[in-house]
Amino acid sequence: MYLLAIDPIWWLIIEKLVLIAFVITVSMVVAMYATYGERKVAAFMQDRIGPNRAGIFGIFQPFADAGKLFFKEEIIPVSSSRFLFILGPALAMITALLTSAVIPWSVPLDINGRSVPLQIADVDVGILFVFGVVSIGVYGIMIGGWASNNKFSLIAAVRGASQMVSYELPMGLALLGVLLFAGDLRMSSIVQTQVEHGWNVIYQPLGFIIFFICALAECNRTPFDLPEAENELNFGYHQEYSSMKLGFYLFAEYINMFISGAVMAVLFFGGYDIPFVNEAAWGLGQNTMAIIGFAVMMSKALFFVFVFMWIRWTIPRFRYDQLMTLGWKKLVPLALVNLIISAAVVLWLKK
Repeated sequence: MYLLAIDPIWWLIIEKLVLIAFVITVSMVVAMYATYGERKVAAFMQDRIGPNRAGIFGIFQPFADAGKLFFKEEIIPVSSSRFLFILGPALAMITALLTSAVIPWSVPLDINGRSVPLQIADVDVGILFVFGVVSIGVYGIMIGGWASNNKFSLIAAVRGASQMVSYELPMGLALLGVLLFAGDLRMSSIVQTQVEHGWNVIYQPLGFIIFFICALAECNRTPFDLPEAENELNFGYHQEYSSMKLGFYLFAEYINMFISGAVMAVLFFGGYDIPFVNEAAWGLGQNTMAIIGFAVMMSKALFFVFVFMWIRWTIPRFRYDQLMTLGWKKLVPLALVNLIISAAVVLWLKK
């Protein structure tokens, strides 16, 4: 009885705190086991066994890696800027997790007659929030490379910042076609539009391809892993980092992969929607449908993580001039053509 008497605003705060803790935990666990999954995918494609010592099938390998990073000696170069050296990996990790705040993970839960949305914040400018946070992530790379006071790290950081800024433009242009069809910037509205009218990948196939290529570049994944080109820049922008500061950079990359997969699922593949199925006809409870929707959403996001890994062990790394040529001379014009065609179609449909 006492719980039911709690002010609704406190219920809202508790619900959001629990959801935030849940989303962060899921993101961290996925990032942990994405490192294990990447090794297994690489082993499969190279006809090797992969991790197999820590537990059955090497299932505890992520815990062994985490232990190594936690207990490894932490070194901060004497000539580095100490505050910025610490800020760099922290910023990379924070921005990677912040993006998940506007993603609708499933239909709302029903708790004591209250409809509890499985979305931390359904803001009116949801997709702009994603792009804003992704833009801040550039500073995590740039600050880390500059604060190290290492020329190789600085060159890699400049490469990474230039790459991310260059590919944000075609990514944003590719997304405008989706926004024209949805007529709303809220992520929940974009999902609901697809539930009612079909997935955006059907109407925007070129936009999805451009967005996917740009997502690879934004996550510094092969063939766009130029900031970490070991044969040219030693270890890349985080060369001077060790222990969990290095772990934060590596974790941020895998969290970005997972969140990028979730964003692509929301924008182009209906989010938690099951294709060609009328879920309402199942007659299941709201909470059961919320669990099923979350499982569907996770399956789509993890599928994209697998594709990211698959590409890494299939396509060789680009040269830097090829990377810039692809971004500015190929993807930007294609994204503009896609935008013009999408605008014409939407204008024609409204007549």
